[in-house]
Amino acid sequence: MFSINYSKIRPIFIYYISAGEQVIKVIPQTLKQLIIFLKLHTRTYYQQLIDISAIDNYKSKLRFEVVYQLLSITYNQRLIISVSISEGMPVNSITSIYSSANWYEREVWDRFGIYFTSHPDLRRRLTDYGFKGHPLRKDFPLTGYIEVQYSDYHKRILYSPVFLIQEYRTFTFDSKLNFELCPFRLEV
Repeated sequence: MFSINYSKIRPIFIYYISAGEQVIKVIPQTLKQLIIFLKLHTRTYYQQLIDISAIDNYKSKLRFEVVYQLLSITYNQRLIISVSISEGMPVNSITSIYSSANWYEREVWDRFGIYFTSHPDLRRRLTDYGFKGHPLRKDFPLTGYIEVQYSDYHKRILYSPVFLIQEYRTFTFDSKLNFELCPFRLEV
């Protein structure tokens, strides 16, 4: 079914234990080979993919970290596989190994914009098809780009640009607050 070249994956990963969980950090080129090995080898036998998620490290050179969580029911073991990638760099899809990866990879694509190569149906899962951007990226604005509301008068959903009543302000720990303009006062 799958052919594995063990010499390609053996030296290219880092194994450690973090908070009682086994973690393997691997480069993107060897991810698929490693997951095939972990699923089929008799000493590991990770039959179930629990989840695929991502972390946005906004200021880092390798901006995204894709995290796979596997479960071996036979050995009662959990394993976390982590792949660090830069923005715009694709990751190999593992839908041919675990069919449940289809939904998880679609969710990561929808929320973070991480592209999975050779994915059978990579489209948005949780947001509208016309949605612009990826909402879990740290550079995505908190208010979004458009406002969605249902109109009883028009009997349909209306899309409009976000209109903020108050101008957006940034606060820092160094900025002084002006309590004279405060609409309420706490008397001590």
